[in-house]
Amino acid sequence: MKMRDRCLHCRNRRSPAFSAASSAMTSCRFLLFFCSAILLSAATSSYGSRDGTQKSGKSSVFSLFNLKEKSRFWSEAVIRSDFDDLASSNPAKMGLINYTKAGNIANYLMLQEVDAMYLPVPVNFIFVGFEGKGNRDFKLNPDELERWFTKIDHIFEHTRVPQIGEVLTPFYKISVDKGQRHHLPIISHINYNFSVHAIEMGEKVTSIFEHAINVLARKDDISSNSDEKDALWQVDMDMMDVIFTSLVEYLELDSAYNIFVLNPKHDLKRAKYGYRRGLSESEIDFLKKDKNLQTKILESGNVPESVLALEKIKRPLYEKHPMAKFAWTVAEDADTAEWYNNCLDALNNVEKLNQGKDTSEIILNKALQLMKGKNKYMKLLLEKELKAGDLAGVQPECLTDTWIGKDRWAFIDLSAGPFAWGPAVGGEGVRTDLSLPNVEKTIGAVTEISEDEAEDRLQEAIQEKFAIFGDKDHQAVDLFAFKHCKGRRVKLALCEELDERMRDLKNELQSLEGEENDESHKKKAMEALKRMENWNLFTDTQEQDFQNYTVARDTFLAHLGSTLWGSMRHIISPSIADGAFHHYEKISFQLFFITQEKVRTIKQLPVDLKAIMDGLSSLLLPSQKPIFSPNLLSLSEDPALAMAFSVGRRAAAVPLLLVNGTYRKTIRTYLDSSILQYQLQKLNDHGSLKGAHAHTRSTLEVPIFWFIHGEPLLVDKHYQAKALSDMIVVVQSEQSSWESHLQCNGQSLLWDLRRPIKAALAAVSEHLAGLLPLHLVYSHAHETAIEDWIWSAGCNPFSITSQGWDISQFHLDTIARSYIITTLEESLQLVNSAIRSLLMERTCILLPLFTASVSKFCFMCGF
Repeated sequence: MKMRDRCLHCRNRRSPAFSAASSAMTSCRFLLFFCSAILLSAATSSYGSRDGTQKSGKSSVFSLFNLKEKSRFWSEAVIRSDFDDLASSNPAKMGLINYTKAGNIANYLMLQEVDAMYLPVPVNFIFVGFEGKGNRDFKLNPDELERWFTKIDHIFEHTRVPQIGEVLTPFYKISVDKGQRHHLPIISHINYNFSVHAIEMGEKVTSIFEHAINVLARKDDISSNSDEKDALWQVDMDMMDVIFTSLVEYLELDSAYNIFVLNPKHDLKRAKYGYRRGLSESEIDFLKKDKNLQTKILESGNVPESVLALEKIKRPLYEKHPMAKFAWTVAEDADTAEWYNNCLDALNNVEKLNQGKDTSEIILNKALQLMKGKNKYMKLLLEKELKAGDLAGVQPECLTDTWIGKDRWAFIDLSAGPFAWGPAVGGEGVRTDLSLPNVEKTIGAVTEISEDEAEDRLQEAIQEKFAIFGDKDHQAVDLFAFKHCKGRRVKLALCEELDERMRDLKNELQSLEGEENDESHKKKAMEALKRMENWNLFTDTQEQDFQNYTVARDTFLAHLGSTLWGSMRHIISPSIADGAFHHYEKISFQLFFITQEKVRTIKQLPVDLKAIMDGLSSLLLPSQKPIFSPNLLSLSEDPALAMAFSVGRRAAAVPLLLVNGTYRKTIRTYLDSSILQYQLQKLNDHGSLKGAHAHTRSTLEVPIFWFIHGEPLLVDKHYQAKALSDMIVVVQSEQSSWESHLQCNGQSLLWDLRRPIKAALAAVSEHLAGLLPLHLVYSHAHETAIEDWIWSAGCNPFSITSQGWDISQFHLDTIARSYIITTLEESLQLVNSAIRSLLMERTCILLPLFTASVSKFCFMCGF
């Protein structure tokens, strides 16, 4: 095929998109031709002097080697300075040939689509009580840990959860619309590359945590006179927070994510314990009845001395996190000696101060710590409820054995609990008594024989056999039939020696088979050989017990690995909501407080505006600035808004099955978010709800419609707040105790509908950066969201086991990564789109133009 026909063939194969945009591509071709001509001419000129006609000028090649043109070395046979001679080396022709052979511009430029990008994520798994001094003296070996943890996926795709339908469907399944289109892919091109560093703490650190649990624990039911062994204990989480934070800061591990795994010894006096922030139900009842105690708390201005205060000291465990797939480090007691002494002194002081105090004094001290502490929610709640005098909104938080701290640490305590929480009836992934690995029920159920004990038993068996060796009923080979060697993880030296002797004896007996011997002698030898062939030295009377122990140990490690894998998926790199979330320098929160009757000032509203503003500000990064614009709207004075509210308000019969098995049908009044959004968008189009920053590129405007209603009112039947595509809807009612569809430890979780700040912050964070509740994560197997309630813990807006709403550093990092990943993903899409366009551009189209024009270009430039 001629060159002209070949190029016409290429033209005919152009895509429809290319043909439709031919006029737009003309300028691109000219630019591409011009750049290519320059590149080809520059490549050609690099083979010779810049001006071949001026012989007196210095050659660039000669100046490179600092030699003259008349040098004896540089002869005519070696190098020529004439352009025509150099052109015969065909650099331009080769370039054109390579360009043509490439087939398309992307291949010529060696460009390929980007499949994935990787973000490094450092993680520390810190094991406390696994050095052989914790519960059941369980020792975790580095080789075992590496064997199991290298099986964990260390690279996770960033995932997005499609828009979720109604959570409480009749079959309690998470439902998503799989047919909806997505601006960014559900399974992202951005991957998390985890470097796991396992750190084993020494005996001193274990003893500090055991001592802290004993000192900071108090009875859950103060009215109970039952034996301490049967009582349930609550450990002060505010105090334990100080212990965990101080250890992370002391070892300077705060630049990585730290997951603690605790295995403290069981104290016989405290058989079952859990962690809680705040007061228990019995303590709250005690405080409600004691008016004098309430007065003391309000009038007291001093923080009690029993607050745990630790001096800030540092001793780095390592200079830089080991960025490997898996690494193991043992923190020796010498590494933590200073921290140990500091914590021990502080805990001893707390223990002395609490000795001899009655229930009233203990509750007084705890209430003052909450009011003067850093927990904003507790301070706000207790102060308002104590002034009201009824404490109606003070509810006990769940006892848990997991916790997510405010900084980059979380923990699971395998000796605590077990506890349960999640949906009251139905639902998936609920937390149960068997959700976490249990040392007591697995490892503790099978007793491991120590090496020394096994060897002692072996020697006793040998002596016993030798004592009856002369008995005619026992042959010499019976000496080895005691069966005490099999199942040893580390083979005893004596067993190896016996095995070697046995092989020698077997060889000797086999040699008797073909020799001339006494018939009776030969018969005995063959019988002995037959018995030996059916006998295995490495069997054990304890074989079944050892196999049980090995299976239990492997089961425990597999369960532990699965749990820690879940921590990475749910709290370190969680799935986010579907959508593109961008970083803005300023976030303008347009707060519309909507009441039924007209209110003159915001101070008259039953809301704490400062708490709301502080909570919203905590969702922003240090580089962002909040702007607040509170507005008062009244349904009685705004007919259009009243119409939107009336159209969106609906009622539904919701079946409810309580924890105790009681069936109840309730009628719930709620706002349909889809209808309400449509109505409010119409008002916004008319300009009545637009803010001052609606059209500013550096500012994101976030409208928050806060409906204040007298009767119980929810959003979409089950929510106090809901994030929509362009707004947030929050509802507030007067009921202080609303029985929700959730439970913990057999008790229904009660919501305070008067204070929806926690739900509002969760909805706003979803709107800003796509953060979802901690129990939700995308499943590749199901191609939808699944639930796992283990990590729905901690004092944050995304947890159900606590009423607090402090944002953790885990969540702030997720917000920052969400902005970064959106930018990377969109940039990657643009790059891949450009490469796909270059794949459609055939290189043979421009070949005739190059052949003619390059020569003309070179002639005009004097080459």
